[in-house]
Amino acid sequence: MPEAAHIGSGKVREIYALDPARLVLVASDRISTFDVVLGTSIPDKGRVLTGLSAFWFSRTSGITPNHLLSLEDDGRSMICRRLDMLPVEIVVRGYLAGSGWKDYLATGSVCGHRLPAGLRESERLPEPIVTPATKAASGHDLNISEAEAAILSGAEAYEAARSAALALYAFASAHAEPRGVVVADTKFEFGVDPDGVVTLGDEALTPDSSRFWPADAYAPGGPQPSFDKQFVRDWCERSGWDMTSPGPELPEDVVSGTRARYVEAFERLTDVRFQDYVDEPGSVL
Repeated sequence: MPEAAHIGSGKVREIYALDPARLVLVASDRISTFDVVLGTSIPDKGRVLTGLSAFWFSRTSGITPNHLLSLEDDGRSMICRRLDMLPVEIVVRGYLAGSGWKDYLATGSVCGHRLPAGLRESERLPEPIVTPATKAASGHDLNISEAEAAILSGAEAYEAARSAALALYAFASAHAEPRGVVVADTKFEFGVDPDGVVTLGDEALTPDSSRFWPADAYAPGGPQPSFDKQFVRDWCERSGWDMTSPGPELPEDVVSGTRARYVEAFERLTDVRFQDYVDEPGSVL
């Protein structure tokens, strides 16, 4: 697309402008943990993210509008509507894991949500909760309360995004359950379109933005096996890396193991063979 002008790079995506109303988002194979891009890419990771996002976008437009206009033939690029993005990420948690588990151990609460005493790591919550986070230009994102998120985003826009996020999580969980996948938590990003409509953007329900656990191995009381980048996070925590830039190089077994987990998540959730998607990206729509 010679007419596309490069306007930015994220941790994973390259962003191009086609015109004032449209962007091209290209998902690279870069991987980040603890908000730092690592020194080794994961082959085909960008295609998994793009294909899964397109799969969910095409099935949830009745729940909330999204920014997807077209999925491109390379399987890693999407043409999208340009949005004015909200300054927070909206995380929906159905299970107690990750930073939520750490916050619960310290305070008994997660982002202002007081939870019952005695919950175990990875335990299913009585009902899903919304735990927003800031979007840090550099450094680490920070968990914040819903009241703080509403101030940053505007109360009306935040409430619309919050309601959409909970509905999307419910839809995805119901879809994933019979396919042997637990959607433990997931992150959404929303923006506002030129008509003022709160709209789902970025990516949706991928192994980068979610915790996906195999249902047949689920056992609350500790960490779970997963189809996401927890495998890489675990290696990083064991490696002695201080979690600051630059990120370390990954060994080959971690690279291949991560790719296998991402591809398995893709195939379980879409019911499409990954190679079939590579050959024909439209197979997920």
